Amino acid sequence: MRRLLLSGSAGLLFGLGLALSGMTQPGKVIAFLDVAGDWDPSLAFVMAGAIAVFAPLFRILTRRPHAALGLEWSLPNRSDVDPRLVVGSATFGVGWGLAGFCPGPGIVAAGTGSLTPLVFVFSMLAGMRLMELLHGGPVPTRAPEHRTQALEPQSTGNAGDGTP
Repeated sequence: MRRLLLSGSAGLLFGLGLALSGMTQPGKVIAFLDVAGDWDPSLAFVMAGAIAVFAPLFRILTRRPHAALGLEWSLPNRSDVDPRLVVGSATFGVGWGLAGFCPGPGIVAAGTGSLTPLVFVFSMLAGMRLMELLHGGPVPTRAPEHRTQALEPQSTGNAGDGTP
């Protein structure tokens, strides 16, 4: 129950932050991406604020031997750039630019019941399922030899990169 409450609270806080910042408004996102036209730089401040809070907190938290509620850390450790990553990133960027949604804000906006974000979320889920079918399962985010590796407490540098 505690895990459910913590997860739900984190999701609610994240969704509220996305809604208050304007990230759930496709027009605002598209205006941010339109650097050659009527550019709206306000989302850059949202991103800078998020990074300013997250970066030091991440360094502090990953020095702990376990994640919240005593769970093992599960962080990606792959650093290779392959064609699937490049194509996936380009597809994400084009989709974000055309629709004005990325996954998190799209899901939050779908909560309003409006048709556009609902179509976006349905299309996103269909695309994820199609990739699973084409590639025989979920795409791994961890190198095979490190699937269950937990982070060791860090006293100096390298915190969060999975190296002891």
